[in-house]
Amino acid sequence: MGYYKHMIRKLQENDINCVADLWLAANIQAHSFIPAAYWKKHYEPVKEMFLQAQLYVFEQETGHTIDGFIGMDEDYIAGIFVRSQAQSHGIGRQLLDYVKRQKNCLHLHVYCKNTRAVRFYQREHFHIRCEDIDRQTGEKELLMTWQSPANPGIERMLPGLGHQK
Repeated sequence: MGYYKHMIRKLQENDINCVADLWLAANIQAHSFIPAAYWKKHYEPVKEMFLQAQLYVFEQETGHTIDGFIGMDEDYIAGIFVRSQAQSHGIGRQLLDYVKRQKNCLHLHVYCKNTRAVRFYQREHFHIRCEDIDRQTGEKELLMTWQSPANPGIERMLPGLGHQK
């Protein structure tokens, strides 16, 4: 954690290929219960959406390596992705803290079988609101929410609790 200088910044156009490759590798690794072909099929459409999305990258200042990113849609976390070699160094937490400083509440979906991610979000004070089935994969997923301690009760006003991934 913090062993090297880094910055968190908005996605730039020249980051797209690196970020898309990271998205694909991280999804295949974290979701081994979903065929890799599913993620590969969605690679190009997701890559095209990156420039329109709210993405923040975690970049090492030396070497300018992108080790992770977080995708947002207003208060919805579309995902946090960290390069496998850089996991367990606090990058996901730093990306999450970055958006927590900007928001009063956050919500996300996470697959039940992705127990590492579920534990991570629970450690970061997200609470399970409900369980559902992802229509595209047939996998069980959890809706999890976080609210700023400075604004208790604001999660009742969350828009789009049925938001699709």
